[in-house]
Amino acid sequence: MAKSALLKSSIAKKYWMALTGLFLCLFLAGHLAGNLQLIFSDAKHFNDYALFMTTNPAVKILSYLTYVSILFHAIDGIMLTIQNKAARPVGYAKTDGSSSSLASRNMAVLGTIILVFIVTHMVNFWAKMHFDKNMPLVVKEMNNGMMAQKLAVGTKDSPNPMFNVDEKGSISDKILNDIKTQSQGQYDLYKKDVVTIVNKKDGEVIFIGQKDLHKITVAFFKDAKTGLLATILYVLAMGALAFHLWHGFQSAFQSLGINNKFTPAIKGFGKLFAIIVPLLFAIIPIIIHFKK
Repeated sequence: MAKSALLKSSIAKKYWMALTGLFLCLFLAGHLAGNLQLIFSDAKHFNDYALFMTTNPAVKILSYLTYVSILFHAIDGIMLTIQNKAARPVGYAKTDGSSSSLASRNMAVLGTIILVFIVTHMVNFWAKMHFDKNMPLVVKEMNNGMMAQKLAVGTKDSPNPMFNVDEKGSISDKILNDIKTQSQGQYDLYKKDVVTIVNKKDGEVIFIGQKDLHKITVAFFKDAKTGLLATILYVLAMGALAFHLWHGFQSAFQSLGINNKFTPAIKGFGKLFAIIVPLLFAIIPIIIHFKK
């Protein structure tokens, strides 16, 4: 069979669906382990986790691989659905559901719901963390005995461990202008990006801050107007994920031709995975929203 024909075949698509699906299951497990720090740990540990996930070169490569896998999995799923409908243009006269589960018959619908959730999730968190100029920094309140002062906390690579912030926890233009005035122009600072402060005079990096992902996550689910709705929609999306995984996990091994004495164990583990992982994800925003 020619290479092009192989790539267009339903069998090849099922292989890729299975491989990308199993890779995304690994991603879900790792992502869950990190997110559980929101309820079982403190802001510092979660923000340190977020910093590691966005700066470590190896993790960055895995992140890009995850993005590609999501797109490939979604596109491949759409193409398979179209192929299956084209191969059977006339539906069965009657379907009692005995030969397939509810999840298996609605994988395309479930996948679409999950894809919409991923896009909105990335807009609300990933995009905000990477591109929002108003992204808050990790701030520590210091007390010198006379007055309390808020200072941004630098990363381990920052030349200075602390930096002044305004009442909102941001390094404002006013703060940078005040430093310029006080230093008589020796330090003419500007924001290279949300966290990096550089001196225009010589290009010296003065400060590298740490983004406060914990703060925006908690604020998102505790928002007085939209927090409850966001929590409900998140839980519903995790319900769709559970049904998708219920069929998809064991189906991936079947597509790869792994049918042996371990098949019952794979099916059992797959069902546990489909229940436990989405359930734990769903618990996180519930606890955040209702915790006082």
